[in-house]
Amino acid sequence: MRRMLIAIAAVAVLLAPATPALAAPVTVTNGTQFTDTAGNGVHAHGGGVIQVGTYYYWFGENRNADDTFRAVSVYRSTDLRTWEYRNDVLTRSSAAELQSSKIERPKVIYNAGTGRFVMWMHKENATDYGEARAAVASSATVDGEYTYHGSFRPFGSYMSRDITLYNDNGTAYMISAADENRDLHIYRLTADYLNVQTLVGNFWNDQSREAPALFKRGSTYFLLTSGTSGWNPNQARYATASSIAGPWTSFTNVGDGTTFGSQPAYVLPIQGSATTGYLYLGDRWAGAWNEPVNNSRYVWLPITFPTSTTMSLSWYPTITVDTATGTVTGNPATYYRVTNRNSGKVMDLVGSSTANNAEIKQYAWNGGRNQRWEFQDAGGGYYRIVNQNSGKCADVTAASTADGANIIQYTCGTGTNQQWRMQTTGSYFQLVARHSGKCLDVVDANTADGADIQQYACGSGTNQQWSRTVP
Repeated sequence: MRRMLIAIAAVAVLLAPATPALAAPVTVTNGTQFTDTAGNGVHAHGGGVIQVGTYYYWFGENRNADDTFRAVSVYRSTDLRTWEYRNDVLTRSSAAELQSSKIERPKVIYNAGTGRFVMWMHKENATDYGEARAAVASSATVDGEYTYHGSFRPFGSYMSRDITLYNDNGTAYMISAADENRDLHIYRLTADYLNVQTLVGNFWNDQSREAPALFKRGSTYFLLTSGTSGWNPNQARYATASSIAGPWTSFTNVGDGTTFGSQPAYVLPIQGSATTGYLYLGDRWAGAWNEPVNNSRYVWLPITFPTSTTMSLSWYPTITVDTATGTVTGNPATYYRVTNRNSGKVMDLVGSSTANNAEIKQYAWNGGRNQRWEFQDAGGGYYRIVNQNSGKCADVTAASTADGANIIQYTCGTGTNQQWRMQTTGSYFQLVARHSGKCLDVVDANTADGADIQQYACGSGTNQQWSRTVP
């Protein structure tokens, strides 16, 4: 009998589900397209995260090349960097109205009363944004197939576009952009979370805010939003309240004028053994550089709190996340002055401009932020060269492959005309454009301030040789 009990116990151990070990700290690189454990792109755009046990489940948009709905995909991770693809939990075959549609900003919360995971999202037809409907689906398991319950306008008449969900200790709320995105409505949901019960309030009439992300820290609720500028990023702003029912403060700017080239998607509290960190999840939409949504990139940043009712957001090229302790730390960028061997002068953004198409020329070093450059890893041995002052990338104008094409700055994207390889030549290097194979060159080996920087066929001239130093 004793041997039999030992054998049964051994089998039980073998059949028991594995519990993942506590995750080690990881580094996440910003402005990139994350990949899953199979090496495929993570398509969780406009998404949200829910923690179940030790796993974080990340749901988001997975679109076709024409930006119509393909699926809501879900991935899971214990460390927030190593993402395992789990399932397409909602697809075009889930309901007739999804076969030709747009589905945006899916969010999932758990209903302890019904034991179901409930998803809300923004639903449109495939051709325009005239429907402005909310849609609902639910599942008995977090990453299983979701049953589609349909789409509607709240209370039959209110438009509903960008949405988010918030579970406030069992009472659930949906926040959505209404009235052609001019307003933001807060709704309390029914007990089963499948419908709206009450319009709590329209606290931001005619504010033109979208991309809402609601979270709570201590006794303060924070609502983070973006402006309305299509695919192009803009200034994030937030409001606070001591109750979801208000009163809410007016909006306050946070981050820089483009929210570091991103739009809010979600704010994830990471509750650990030492603290609760707050992680900003943003999308850098590929539509801004005329590519499909599935080519978009992610921007994740730590949120800090100068006071109990204020928040701050700063740029970091990488962050370190420790889900075990709850800490989220930004890793500051290293900026360089990039000096031409021939002239001894540096790459300079003319007039400290922050505009697209502003020219990059050479000038004597003066220590300005417009003369400092970050080398961001673009993969494959190439770098994006990003100006500290503007946050924009060194770019070969119009992706030209011709000799003499001008070097400008432009909003960073995935174009190979913004990617540069450092090709060593003695103690200097050439900067070789990925798309053209041509070198960064000071025109005519000019040594004057204001001389143009262009691309030209690589040669041995010192006007194509550069060094970089930390100021």
